[in-house]
Amino acid sequence: MAQPIGSGAAAPDFTLATTPDQKVSLSDFRGQPVILAFYPADWSPVCGDQLALYNESEVRSEFERHHAKLLGVSVDGVWCHLAFARDRKLRFPLLADFEPKGAVARQYGVYRTHDGISERALFVVDAEGKVAWSYVSPVGINPGADGILEALDKLGGSK
Repeated sequence: MAQPIGSGAAAPDFTLATTPDQKVSLSDFRGQPVILAFYPADWSPVCGDQLALYNESEVRSEFERHHAKLLGVSVDGVWCHLAFARDRKLRFPLLADFEPKGAVARQYGVYRTHDGISERALFVVDAEGKVAWSYVSPVGINPGADGILEALDKLGGSK
């Protein structure tokens, strides 16, 4: 595996589809923290649990308290993301790092070339577009939200 981007590095900008006709760029959120949650695949048990945790009102309200935007990223296509998000009632966008497959995960150093998915990786990007915190979890383990919340607390800016 390539080395994931570490703290202090500029977060590579990207533009990815969130629906068949809508795209989102990291730079759209400049001026506020962004949480990038790379995950291997929709519909896998651990990914479902991880994203469900971030969707819980208590966790979402903590992210909102810090004015942070959460973006889920995987190599699945937009139609798969839309079905998964609808089924799980997710309240944050899922971005399709689909074609070229894993291009953004590669930029962040978290693409698993040997099996064609991204690592389970978290990045907190500060308001200026620098990586404030990153963490790569074993693929089969839900990393939870504690590390994200600690990184957001260190950034300050909560209500």
